[in-house]
Parts: sequence; structure tokens; C-alpha cells
Amino acid sequence: MTKHEIRKKYKVLRKSLSFVQVEELSLAIANQLLQLDIWDSSFYHIFLSIEEQKEVNSEYILNILAGKDKNIVVSKSNFEDCSMAHFLLTDNTTIRKNDYNIPEPDDGIDIKSSQIDVVFVPLLAFDKTGNRIGYGKGFYDRFLSNCKPETIKIGLSFFEAERGDFTASKDDIKLDYCVTPQKIYQF
Repeated sequence: MTKHEIRKKYKVLRKSLSFVQVEELSLAIANQLLQLDIWDSSFYHIFLSIEEQKEVNSEYILNILAGKDKNIVVSKSNFEDCSMAHFLLTDNTTIRKNDYNIPEPDDGIDIKSSQIDVVFVPLLAFDKTGNRIGYGKGFYDRFLSNCKPETIKIGLSFFEAERGDFTASKDDIKLDYCVTPQKIYQF
């Protein structure tokens, strides 16, 4: 299957989930994350879920991070150059949906990619070697390429790994882990 066909397949699979299923599966993913040895770091980047796309609900992970008193980093997308600016999430952060319904901070305390220790990565699909397929604009590959080499990259997926390996381009950044409701994959 091509990347386009895989994107289409997983968009249909996600669309078929009820909102109750999305919540239950998201909670199971958050509980799985607690098994990973990642909680001694300082700066954690997390995406804010696009509810209409039935993405993994990151609220559960946000609650874990807040409960552990971690520095939470969220991003604002620049669609002109497909880049992201990163901001510390604080009690004063105002979140608004952009034209693509992506919840983003208006502004805030700027955080450099090189400061981030752990990144929770949204995706549509992944394979057993750590390759991921997102929406196809390359936002996360650009962002992850600017992180320090030891930054831990964790994909979050409602579904298990695709059977075949994806054809990766030179710009694709592999995951270190992918967490599903049933399993933790380590690459």
C-alpha cells in the first residue's frame, strides 16, 4: 500500500470509532504510558487533540503530566512553512482552534525544540520498525529533526502496527516507542 492508501485506510478506521470508544481507548493508552520509564525528564511535548479527527484524546496524558508537575509544551503551527513554534503550557495560556480546528496556544513562553526531552507524537499509522504516517505535511518530522538526539519520541495509536514496513524517506524520523491500548512497541 502507498502512504496515501494507508492514510485513507486509517482515517476511515478512526472515523468509524464512536466518541465513547475514543475516550476508552485514549484512557487505555494513557494507562499504558505509565509503564514506560520516561517520567524523570523535565520537558514533555504533547499535541492537543483534534476532536473532529478522532485523534487520541491527549487530556488524559496532560493530567498525568500535570500530576507529576512536569513542564508541558504545546505547539502552534505555521502553515506557510510547515513549522511549529513551541510554548510552555501554563495556567495563563489561552488555547484557540486555528482554521484547521487544531487547538493551539495564542502565545506564551517560547521553548526551543532542543529543550524537549519527550515528545508524544500523533499519527495515523505506524509499522513494526518505528516508521509513522501522519497527515502528510511533515510538521512533526521537521520538529523532531530539531530535537536533541536523545529526545524520546512516542507515537500514540488506537490501532496496532501495520503488517508491512513503510517506505521511509530520508526526512522521516522514526519513533522510539508506539503505545496502543493493548501494547507498547519499542523500536
